[in-house]
Amino acid sequence: MVEKTLLLTGSSPNGVQEAIELAIARAAVTIRGIRRARVRDLRIDLTDGRINHWVVDVEVTFEIREEIHG
Repeated sequence: MVEKTLLLTGSSPNGVQEAIELAIARAAVTIRGIRRARVRDLRIDLTDGRINHWVVDVEVTFEIREEIHG
């Protein structure tokens, strides 16, 4: 089996979990068979010292399928 890993960035004003879920859900629209995900980095955007957005870098891994494109 061969797998590929892509780095995605998700963000949400509502928290880390939502930022992760949004990134993975968006990737799943065009990528089949996502097998794993790993948070690589977590950042916070601030406005006037208050949290404005949670930003996460997420690696998603999926299997490269042996399909012939037609």
